[in-house]
Amino acid sequence: MRQDEIEEIFAALGPVSVRRMFGGQGVYHQSLMVGVEFSGELLLKTDDITAPAFEAAGSRRWTYQRKTGKPVPMSYWTIPADAWDDPDLMADWVRLAFAAALRAREK
Repeated sequence: MRQDEIEEIFAALGPVSVRRMFGGQGVYHQSLMVGVEFSGELLLKTDDITAPAFEAAGSRRWTYQRKTGKPVPMSYWTIPADAWDDPDLMADWVRLAFAAALRAREK
């Protein structure tokens, strides 16, 4: 996914920076990671408060596979399908990702 595409998705937050990491890209707003992109798939930051909304919207949780084969659930979920065609809805989801990142910083 190109940087300009990522910036458009996160436009509701304002400026974002995109940095390469682990074969993908991290998406940052105000120095907080709000999303990751791997193999063309964009995932948003969640926490215990926001993850249920992502799950209810049909999103999938990103799970990292350790070398031992043991899955490790991460705090990133796919963007709900209906948000891709609705900029206002996309804005709601990226704002939830930023709110989760803010709470994570407080911990």
